Amino acid sequence: MQKCLECTVFGRVQLVMFRDFVMRKARTRGITGTVRNSPDGTVFLCAEGNEEKLRELLALVYRGPLLARVEKVDAVWKDCLGERQSFDILY
Repeated sequence: MQKCLECTVFGRVQLVMFRDFVMRKARTRGITGTVRNSPDGTVFLCAEGNEEKLRELLALVYRGPLLARVEKVDAVWKDCLGERQSFDILY
């Protein structure tokens, strides 16, 4: 089943290649969406795809890349709109 996952990731998640990490993990799982840094120091991602693959991605988001320190993840599940064709970093 196609779903949408929106996450705000807190902790040391900027300047540690977090967005690139999420993009690579999403693309290898066939997930579409976007990831961006927020002005408050968090990272926000919106991902669409197979629910099982999104759950895999969410588990990886909690871990993060080597230099990151994830303190909290606020995750919201929504129905998928199927609007995205790729997974990209927004600047």
